[in-house]
Amino acid sequence: MKVFSTVLILIFNFNIVAKTIVIDPGHGGDDHGAKRFLKLGKKKVLIAEKNLALDLAKKIKKRLEPTHKVYLTRTVDREVALMDRASIAEKLQADLFISVHINASSKKKPRGFETYYLDNHKDSAVKKVEELENNTGTFEGEELIIRQILTELLISKTVDTSKALARSIHGQVHKQVGRPYKMINRGVKPGLFFVLALAKRPAVLLEVGFLSNSKELKRMLSSEFQDRYAQAVADGINQYLKTKK
Repeated sequence: MKVFSTVLILIFNFNIVAKTIVIDPGHGGDDHGAKRFLKLGKKKVLIAEKNLALDLAKKIKKRLEPTHKVYLTRTVDREVALMDRASIAEKLQADLFISVHINASSKKKPRGFETYYLDNHKDSAVKKVEELENNTGTFEGEELIIRQILTELLISKTVDTSKALARSIHGQVHKQVGRPYKMINRGVKPGLFFVLALAKRPAVLLEVGFLSNSKELKRMLSSEFQDRYAQAVADGINQYLKTKK
C-alpha cells in the first residue's frame, strides 16, 4: 500500500514544479500573540496563538514536502523578529511566503476564517488585525516610517500574485474546512502587513479562526480540524502553482 500511495502522489503532483516555500508560524517566545484560558474538563488551560500557529505550520509543511522544499521561520517556541522572518525567505530565495495566525476579538461572538494579501485599503476593521500582527508598538520614529514606505513600494510588485495565491488557498479552505465545519467565510482581504512586504515575494497571511470564540477554539485544537486545514492550504498552494507554471 505504501508503494501504491507514493505512486499516486507522484502522479498527482506531476504537473507541479517543485518550489521553495517558507511557512511562518506567527509570534513565539515572549510574544504569545492572542491568548485565553479555556476550560478543558476540570482544568483551565492557557491557550496561546503562538503554539497553535506552530502546530498548524508544521502540518502544512508536512503536506507540502512530498513535492516542494519547505522551511519554517521557527520550529520551536522562540521569538523571531519580523525582519528576521523575511530575511529567512530572502536567504532561501523562497518562491512563496505563508504566515499562519489565529484571530482574536475583544468580544466572544466573532468567528470565521479569512485570508490576507499585501495591498492598501480603507477598511477600519482590518486595521485592528494589522496593528496586532505588525506589532507596531516596537517600531518608532524613522524605523516605522521606513517600513511603511517599503510596504507601499512593494505592493505594486506583489499584489497580483499574492491576491491570486490568497484566493486559491482561501477557496480550498472554504471547500474543505469552512463548509464541513459551518465556519463563517470572512473573505479574502487586503492588508498592510510588514512581514508580507519585507518578504518581497508572493505572500499571504492566514487567520485560521477566532481564539476568543470558545467553540471555534476547541474546534481548532482538534487534530482532525488541523489536518483538514493543513491539507486545504497545501492544495490551495499547489492549485496556484499549477496556474503559474
